[in-house]
Amino acid sequence: MSKRKKRELDIVVLSDIHLGTYGCHAEELLRYLKTIKPKKLILNGDIIDMWQFSKHYWPKSHMQVIKHITGLLTKGTKIIYLTGNHDEMLRKFAGFKLGSFQIENKVVLKLNGKRAWIFHGDVFDVTMKYSKWLAKLGAVGYDTLILINTLVNWFLTRFGRQKISLSKRVKDSVKTAVKFINDFEKTAADIAISNGYDYVVCGHIHQPEIRRIETDKGEVMYLNSGDWIENLTALEYDGSGWSVYRYKNDPQAKAVKLPRRLRNTLDNDEIFRDLVNEFLMVKK
Repeated sequence: MSKRKKRELDIVVLSDIHLGTYGCHAEELLRYLKTIKPKKLILNGDIIDMWQFSKHYWPKSHMQVIKHITGLLTKGTKIIYLTGNHDEMLRKFAGFKLGSFQIENKVVLKLNGKRAWIFHGDVFDVTMKYSKWLAKLGAVGYDTLILINTLVNWFLTRFGRQKISLSKRVKDSVKTAVKFINDFEKTAADIAISNGYDYVVCGHIHQPEIRRIETDKGEVMYLNSGDWIENLTALEYDGSGWSVYRYKNDPQAKAVKLPRRLRNTLDNDEIFRDLVNEFLMVKK
């Protein structure tokens, strides 16, 4: 991997990584991160899942993702952490800046004379606004489904069969889920158009997408970075246009070798020590 040149990108948007949960594909994310060199990395919410964070589950691979991201700061990458619902406790730190790292709830970027409005997107979720306990209950059920899916896929690969996504099949088959996604995209587009933005960039719904949305009031390019639970996707901007990155279509990332020890789980003392060390590294 060291002999291969990393892909240089202007902007990379990652969201819904959900570090600290069984469904997180931290190793695959690490492989992807090791193949790119972004000028700006936008972490668009739900990076660490503070709703379901458990002291009993924090693999070394999850910590290694954090270490790699903080390491990018020392290599000149600017990192913007936009808060989501699963890491909402960070919202009180909006406006915090430390060198090339900052925490915000939303951000507007100028790209070749156009404006991109970037935020997580949970503000459009009715269950988040009025029934947070219901949303958290749903998150637990979702994580359980992902855990079952992991076991099913293990058996499938053992018998030479292709992996499946149970959660994606449920979403695609339930009309209310499809309607929710359509309503989410339309709401984001309507507000972006009314404010004169050229791009609206979200996460939250785990549905990677790039498409132009037109209404009677105008048009906007809607983008969603997807997630690293089901789709393993990101948004990339190369200076001229946006594209959806899909890990499943990236042989270079899949070829990156990672040490087996990353699968071990850290204990509480190790988690705390590593987090403190990473903070001190950023501060320097």
